[in-house]
Amino acid sequence: MSNVISDLQGKALLAPLAGVTNLPFRLVARRLGCSLCFTEMISANGLIRESAQTLEYLKTSPEDLPLGIQLFGADPLVMARAAVMVAGQNPALIDINMGCPVKKVVKTGSGAVLMKNPLLAGRIIAAVVRAAKLPVTVKIRSGWSRSSINAVEIAKIAEDSGSSAIIVHGRTADQGFSGVADWNIIGSVKRAVRIPVIGNGDIREPEDALRMLAQTGCDAVMVGRGALGNPWIFMGIHQLLAGEKDHGRPSWPDRQEVMNQHWEDEVRYCGRHFADRSFRKHLLWYTKGLAGSARLRETLGKMTDSDAMRSEVERYFRSLAAAQAEIMTQGEFILS
Repeated sequence: MSNVISDLQGKALLAPLAGVTNLPFRLVARRLGCSLCFTEMISANGLIRESAQTLEYLKTSPEDLPLGIQLFGADPLVMARAAVMVAGQNPALIDINMGCPVKKVVKTGSGAVLMKNPLLAGRIIAAVVRAAKLPVTVKIRSGWSRSSINAVEIAKIAEDSGSSAIIVHGRTADQGFSGVADWNIIGSVKRAVRIPVIGNGDIREPEDALRMLAQTGCDAVMVGRGALGNPWIFMGIHQLLAGEKDHGRPSWPDRQEVMNQHWEDEVRYCGRHFADRSFRKHLLWYTKGLAGSARLRETLGKMTDSDAMRSEVERYFRSLAAAQAEIMTQGEFILS
């Protein structure tokens, strides 16, 4: 079985992010150079119960390739059954979530708490590998806490259990997303196993990706929160790896164009009702850092109707265009 990570055209992957990495967001990331996208984490229990809400997370399209489907669960048999179900979607790989620190996941015995039970973790990985007949990857943290850093141990277990690659987030579970990711643990895992290692944590700019690759020796990087409102980060990483200049953050017209396409895809694939509720956070992320955007975000934060939000966003971008036109006119007047 060829290793899907080694065969990728590129080294920048989109992390599975709950409430974010649905089909429309993945399509945006792909258009801007992402090499491999992952679904939101999907409950194995929900899948085998055929929960309509859970099955919705499997929604994809012909353009959504290559795709990694991430599962979470604590029962090897349930995880194996779920793996068989999602294998029918023909993903490039199945990823096992052993890194989520969120309480509602951890309290089920899933996610990062599995790092406290290496024996069970190995049984789950082996069961999914046997059942899926597809490449299987495992996403972990550096450990449960600073006093129990065991990423190397879990990575070796994953390799011995048949995993095709390991994804390492350089924070402990009890850190959540606070503090700074320890990239040294990523390097330690890379030196300890033969399978590809993907580094994750604190990739906020394209230059961060190159630093992580150089510092840790990892085979690829996974971008999570750094892609929120900035899916262009994948293009920047691709440009730097090719020896080209990173053109930096996009202009506001480029942001508006990508944002509008994303919004249209959200309505097309998820329905108007869902888009009304879900897309506001993306509007806040896309406009962050633009002139006068703080006031826009404050206004949008109080809105619930998508037509009103769309009108407000269009008014805002018209004001940016008018301001730019005025600056150019003043410049021409001075030059004359």
